[in-house]
Amino acid sequence: MSVSATPQAPAKASFKFPFWAQIITGLVLGVLFGWLAKSQDISWLKTTLEQVGDTFVQLLKLAVAPLVFFAILVSITNLRKVNNAARLASRTLLWFMITSLIAVGIGLAIGLLTNPGAGTGLTPQDGKLPKKTGSWIDFLTGIVPTDVVTPFTELNVLQIVFMAAVAGIAALQLGAKAQPVLSLAESVLELLQKALWWVIRLAPIGTVGLIGTAIATYGWDLIGKYATFTADVYVGSALVMFGVYPLLLATVAKVSPVQFFKGAWPAIQLAFVSRSSVGTMPVTQKVTERLGVPKEYASFAVPFGATTKMDGCAAIYPALAAIFIAQIFDVQLGIKEYVLIAFVSVIGSAATAGLTGATVMLTLTLSTLGLPLEGVGLLMAIDPILDMMRTATNVAGQAVVPVIVSAREGILDKEAYGAASSPLDERPAVAVAA
Repeated sequence: MSVSATPQAPAKASFKFPFWAQIITGLVLGVLFGWLAKSQDISWLKTTLEQVGDTFVQLLKLAVAPLVFFAILVSITNLRKVNNAARLASRTLLWFMITSLIAVGIGLAIGLLTNPGAGTGLTPQDGKLPKKTGSWIDFLTGIVPTDVVTPFTELNVLQIVFMAAVAGIAALQLGAKAQPVLSLAESVLELLQKALWWVIRLAPIGTVGLIGTAIATYGWDLIGKYATFTADVYVGSALVMFGVYPLLLATVAKVSPVQFFKGAWPAIQLAFVSRSSVGTMPVTQKVTERLGVPKEYASFAVPFGATTKMDGCAAIYPALAAIFIAQIFDVQLGIKEYVLIAFVSVIGSAATAGLTGATVMLTLTLSTLGLPLEGVGLLMAIDPILDMMRTATNVAGQAVVPVIVSAREGILDKEAYGAASSPLDERPAVAVAA
């Protein structure tokens, strides 16, 4: 007696939903929900969006302090595995400064051409003092913490970097005796990066909350009032990211700029959404390594850049903001002031170290120029929208410089660079049953 085989159900078709598509979907939904909450005055929707966005940012903050400490500690000790470590470190710092100088020059040129403070209707009375300010004395004295706990509880990234650097240098001096501590540090760093990776996968949901809150809170009217300044920040950042960086990659590193963006795009898009160079750091390091930069060097250059390399926040933005505020307060700027802006941008960029925002760097610039700090209050409302593009530019620069230095030093893996692609992790897309 024969038994007929039960026909098998046809396999479900599936399609892949790439991470970049998830991010874009989050952006669109955020704008839509934010517009609904604003136009229809739906308070519960606005509250929900705010809670979703705040939770995502809080999850990022949770990992920042230990991540920075162990990343800097491990990155410094990893330099012992690299030939010509001192040369690589100095070249990295040099290119950080060169690209920052170019970026601040672009910011000043755009500001002088467009006069972003003219015709806004804003007056000095609209400004207010920021909660956090920065000065050169605060910057210099604030590097050294008063104890080892406060920098972690108050998220003072600059002091955390200082302690990590001291610990890393001490470990190098101790040699083999420090190996158990270094092994533990490497394990903790991997654990933190794994946990942060789970948070990163929530970025599309966080995007809905963050973008939706910005639209629901400020609406389009505010953006219209700051239209010229907003456009200046976005255009200046775009010129640096898609003009200066590709030019340097093509002429100095002699590699394909298109291939760079194919490999680095996951980090850039995450930076745009999260507004956090430090929170994006694990992804930035991964894409930098995939672009052929040796792991030992990338593990130094990327954490170092994530806390000090800020072309968007520390170069383009303060240059434009200084011109904007000077025009509102009717203060004339001359060649001396423009040179000071460039100096502060190149030398003081470490003052921007933190999760989000560039308020400290801006107050440092304004105090150096003698401009009223109340001007910072004029820009606080629009800051979240500006910070997305600024941070994306920061992170792009943090990946570009290691590629340039590696190429010039002859240690860039050209084959790996040519094969770099956009997937965020080992699973390039999320499979969704159809």
